[in-house]
Amino acid sequence: MLVGSGVGWALDAMDVGLISFVLAQLAVQWSVTDMELSWIASAGFVGMAIGAVLGGLLADRIGRRQVFALTLLVYGLATGASALSETVAVLIAWRLVVGLGLGGELPVASTLVSEFAPPRIRGRIIVILESFWAIGWTISAVIGYLVVPSSDDGWRWALAVGAAPAVYAVIVRVRLPESVRFLESRGRLLEAEATVRRFEKSAGITVGPEYSALPAGTDQRSALPGSRSRVTALWSRSLRRRTGALWLVWFCVNFSYYGAFIWLPTILVASGYSLVRSFAYTLIITVAQLPGYAASAYLIERWGRRRTLAVFLSGSALSAALFGVAGDATQVIGAGMLLSFFNLGAWGALYAVTPELYPTRIRATGAGWAAGIGRIAAIVAPLSVPVLRELGGTALLFTVFAAFFVVAALGALGLPEKQGEALED
Repeated sequence: MLVGSGVGWALDAMDVGLISFVLAQLAVQWSVTDMELSWIASAGFVGMAIGAVLGGLLADRIGRRQVFALTLLVYGLATGASALSETVAVLIAWRLVVGLGLGGELPVASTLVSEFAPPRIRGRIIVILESFWAIGWTISAVIGYLVVPSSDDGWRWALAVGAAPAVYAVIVRVRLPESVRFLESRGRLLEAEATVRRFEKSAGITVGPEYSALPAGTDQRSALPGSRSRVTALWSRSLRRRTGALWLVWFCVNFSYYGAFIWLPTILVASGYSLVRSFAYTLIITVAQLPGYAASAYLIERWGRRRTLAVFLSGSALSAALFGVAGDATQVIGAGMLLSFFNLGAWGALYAVTPELYPTRIRATGAGWAAGIGRIAAIVAPLSVPVLRELGGTALLFTVFAAFFVVAALGALGLPEKQGEALED
């Protein structure tokens, strides 16, 4: 379950990461302006905002696995098609469609895995799931380093590789099980029982004859509240404080992360480094994500979700400030690696805590809306980068990112602690 979902997660990261290298080459090859580059990046995040909300709503209605496979298919096919773009406008249109799939996948995948993971290690499992993002982003950096600069059509070949999720969607649909909690919430108890038996069999557990069958008439599909009532429930008296704090954290983290990392190769080129060298530096910085995830996975079951998230966000703020004043290449790489370490560790903790905050009937909706609100910041951030750099250079840009991380850390303190607790049905 973890690896099957994680591969989809890595493919998502690969697709998002590829566009940062594509932007750097298009700036040179097509003489695209900074504002046009911003719209290429932001179009994907517009789609991701819509996709996250719709994906969560659909996952609470038709199932986590179904939506997971559908989102992989959508963004895989659209990424392959975007490789054929001949104009900026066409590329922007395809990135919008790509975003619909990308945005829907992540909150649905984390919800699916969290509903299977035991309470004792659930947080750690979700951070490990999120760590597949570093694998995918590293693959995108390798492709960016080896493929994109290889020819004028290098960026097209890179995007063609990004069509792989369309193939993987078939594997997800056939091999991954549906969430037992979702099936139970819909009254589909026979399917839930079959899935439980599959896991018991893999663990060598023999089920006694008294559990050999459920009573006749057990499998009765239950009605689910409408989309509007599920969204309204997120702001009920018992949930409104955690929803508000969660949306604030998601918004601020998305702004700083995507503002920094989508533009990173382009910022390095603008700072005087060659295209190849800027890609190499980005690859080195990206590798630091993996130890960040490892530290977060260890600490989240020792410190708890809230403390781990707040500490890693504070570290992200300090790292962003250091990157803004970095001078030579050594300082740039060092500060960039620290930013990767803390920022991606924070992402792991954030994805771990999000599904835990809501009951089963609205869990994917809650995760989807939080991600959707975050993607609004991801839309604004790439558009803000050229403006901020013109006003105060890299120093001002990363000072703003650091401030957003500080606000996110404060917001994390408003989240309830769910370490070791069973998910609410």
